Amino acid sequence: MGDNELGAFLRSCRDAVSPAQVGLPAGPRRRAPGLRRSEVATLAGVSVEYLTRLEQGRDRHPSTEVLSALAEALMLTPDAYVHLHRLAKSIGGRECQGAEPPRRTVRPTVRALVERMEPAPAAVFNRLDDVLAHTDGFARLVEPSGLLEGPEPNLTRFVFTDPRARSALPDWGLVADAQTARLRSQSAWGDGHMLPLVEELSEIPEFASRWRNAASLPPRRGVHRWVHPEAGELRLAFECLDLPDYDGQYLLAYLPEDAATAAALDRLTGLRPGALRAVGD
Repeated sequence: MGDNELGAFLRSCRDAVSPAQVGLPAGPRRRAPGLRRSEVATLAGVSVEYLTRLEQGRDRHPSTEVLSALAEALMLTPDAYVHLHRLAKSIGGRECQGAEPPRRTVRPTVRALVERMEPAPAAVFNRLDDVLAHTDGFARLVEPSGLLEGPEPNLTRFVFTDPRARSALPDWGLVADAQTARLRSQSAWGDGHMLPLVEELSEIPEFASRWRNAASLPPRRGVHRWVHPEAGELRLAFECLDLPDYDGQYLLAYLPEDAATAAALDRLTGLRPGALRAVGD
């Protein structure tokens, strides 16, 4: 799982901030577009030596004040700020004592909420990216790709192991990056229940290389392109919404990004309300 998640995350955040974003000149001799350690250290009010120890994993116990100063210097989003503090509290990648196995059921209120979203494509996943429940609209969108085949469909396993994923997802590389980052962000808290899935996928070079470098958080919103054999290429704006539950479940909802996609979705779903499907029904 990696034994220096905090350092890897700090380096990833540093690389993601350009000098211009914090009012610094780019300069002619930068090897990377992000900030130098010395610049982050100055902005955060810590020494370069201390920041180096944090990034290299030689100091794993920064204070809350230091973490807050680094978060401000690195312009972290609220999600990234929370993730940074959780990493600092984790125990070197070891399994979190008392972590519950990921549930495969969805509580009734969430099921009712998703049912109300018909005919929009929407689905509920657990922290391993198992598909737990979905609308008929989601099934109409993804069933030709094979995502929902098998008794326990899993989005990340589909992306990396099913050849049809590359045809269904023209931006396969970006989706693969995001799915790896999602698993990596969960495993950084020491979730030992994720280990079998990670070990299975690590046999695939394209996953293994991403796993080694996936220190950033996955996007919570954006646009996915799906290719459907009848509807053609669809541009779908997505939102990933964490559900207020310790089990790490989240809701993925799609909306048409443009008029052509809206018309194609209407034809695909028939604008007919349907019943929420739970996997295994």
